[in-house]
Amino acid sequence: MVSVASVNVRAATPDDLPACLALNLSYETDYVWQVDVRGDESGAIAIGLRTARLPRLLRVTYPRAESLLSAALSWESTAGAFLVAEKGGVLRGYAILRFVRERSAAQIAELGVDAAARRQKIGTALLNAAYAQARAHKLRHLSIEVQTKNYPAICFCQRNGLVFCGYNDLYFANGDIALFFGQTVRL
Repeated sequence: MVSVASVNVRAATPDDLPACLALNLSYETDYVWQVDVRGDESGAIAIGLRTARLPRLLRVTYPRAESLLSAALSWESTAGAFLVAEKGGVLRGYAILRFVRERSAAQIAELGVDAAARRQKIGTALLNAAYAQARAHKLRHLSIEVQTKNYPAICFCQRNGLVFCGYNDLYFANGDIALFFGQTVRL
């Protein structure tokens, strides 16, 4: 159990699933990250990333996979972790981690905070708990995946010391590109 600024983070139980599914994980943004990949005849590949302002506010429904939440509840503690964050006795967010031991990595597959509870250090508490889980399992790297259009999440990652470390086209079920941010875990 981890506590940051009156946020309590603990392992999820089956009873938490309905509250996790009821969270409003939608977001609004004026910006996106654009990915530009160029190759030339010599075989060189150049990848460019830039922040682009949108012509109007974009409202996005988070592409949550209910099956991932259900599956994470049944994982053994060596495979990953499903954490929930409570503030004021109410479930406000969650994080799902996968442990990839052969790469000594912990991957945050989802980290979500209810829209009404953002900017209260709940995401930071979940991220700190993810680091603690990675350390406890002696994993050297922690990464998180976000959509290119989830500019608020990109800013969250950067504010919390995570650095861009890759991307994947058509990663999400809705066809969105995933950006990966990560950091070395101090053991």
